[in-house]
Amino acid sequence: MIVAIDGPAGSGKSTTARRVADAMGWLYLDTGAMYRTIALAFLDRGAPFTPEAAADLVDDLDLDLRMGTDGLRACLDDVDVTERIRTPEASEAASRVSAFPAVRERLVEEQRRIAREQTSKGRGVVMEGRDIGTVVAPEAEVKVYMVANPEERAERRHRELVARGEDVSLGEVADEISERDARDATREVSPLRQAKDAITVDTTGLSIDEQVERVVSLIRERGATSSVQSDPADADSATRTISSSS
Repeated sequence: MIVAIDGPAGSGKSTTARRVADAMGWLYLDTGAMYRTIALAFLDRGAPFTPEAAADLVDDLDLDLRMGTDGLRACLDDVDVTERIRTPEASEAASRVSAFPAVRERLVEEQRRIAREQTSKGRGVVMEGRDIGTVVAPEAEVKVYMVANPEERAERRHRELVARGEDVSLGEVADEISERDARDATREVSPLRQAKDAITVDTTGLSIDEQVERVVSLIRERGATSSVQSDPADADSATRTISSSS
């Protein structure tokens, strides 16, 4: 089974998706980490944020995404950048590069491959992002669109950044989220929108446990049962290297 969880930044989809996957014993695929890693490559290489530069960079990118014991690990040119892709700079850049056709085509291909590998083995996968239910996996058996009011979304994101040691004000975070919403909703390629058959889950005022419970209940209603990865190596290989040679 494929579970697609979409929604804007700060809606709670990432934490919920991870916890749902844990509860079901399934693979959690953080598609945002993929875009953040490529965005970091733009920043590190000083590449201009243009479609042409994106096409060149994607063809010459050594990107390794693997499932570790503590979640997805991202390596860029053999260097672990898992912590760096969570910075505000990487987040803002990810929103920009995700609009480039070359980037989206490459990563959507990988995301679909991972989902196929999991389901072909009779396992479930929980995928979260902004176009999972509409573009990446429109065939997903469970589609959830998570929302929350702007104030709560900004507060959540601000708490997360402060916990990581970032010096940023709540106002700055609110502005960044607003700008990102506008970019995501108006980009020409795979804009943020709710799939027609997705179920809206408003997480305003809900605890993480309550959010997870609602999604797990939807999965159970579709007849899915929990499972356990029989071989950790299989989960690790699900996100193999994405490079010019792959």
